[in-house]
Amino acid sequence: MNAIRNKVQLIGRLGHDPEFINFEDGSKIARFSLATNDNYKNKNGEKVERTYWHNIVVRGSLINVVENYVEKGKEIAVEGKLTTRSWEDEKGNRRYITEILCHEMLLLGK
Repeated sequence: MNAIRNKVQLIGRLGHDPEFINFEDGSKIARFSLATNDNYKNKNGEKVERTYWHNIVVRGSLINVVENYVEKGKEIAVEGKLTTRSWEDEKGNRRYITEILCHEMLLLGK
């Protein structure tokens, strides 16, 4: 049962080109937003479509895949885990963000 704890699988399209951040120790990460769509019928029987945006973070060897093949509009599948981090903004307010730390990626479409 441990294999399915904190596991996220999404298929969607990139909302923007990946952003790459280089660190002093030589490591780097890639960040991008991924849009997924959901639809349902409301109480009037009308189809309603909703888009959800997810913050994706990629580390390690998958960085090469992101650098060479992933761009805005590309459809991909990601698997990873939910993470939450916090920081203090310039006004001293505590800010929080939930991200998906991607462990596997599959390029879809053409």
